[in-house]
Amino acid sequence: MSEKLVAMLYRLPKDDKHIFGGQSWRITFNNFNAQRKNATRKLGNPRLLRIHFHTLRHWKATMEYHRTKGILYVMKLLGHKSIDNTLIYTQLVEFEGDDYCSAVATTVDEAKKLIESGFEYVCDYENVMLFRKRK
Repeated sequence: MSEKLVAMLYRLPKDDKHIFGGQSWRITFNNFNAQRKNATRKLGNPRLLRIHFHTLRHWKATMEYHRTKGILYVMKLLGHKSIDNTLIYTQLVEFEGDDYCSAVATTVDEAKKLIESGFEYVCDYENVMLFRKRK
């Protein structure tokens, strides 16, 4: 997935327990398919048609496992009852390393821009906020 798509996913509202709100499953499914077909046509990339809701679930689980190295955390996040089901997500991607690029923000607006571009907050140090993003 591109960094732009990841940044767009992170900008989704977080005030609902459901990613796509409380609408019916059928409406969500039809909207997703329409948007996917529209993006495929505009970008001329037929591989986009292979992305499904479950693809996004796999991506999220894989990224969370890589970020936290907590298989039990991912198991709870996905709602699995058996660790065997969760272990599938730990073998999907070979990561080359834990290389990050870092950034510093001194104001809330700078921090907001960094988060919108895919950076994750790490901590405060000497009155500045430190952020990181995988290379």
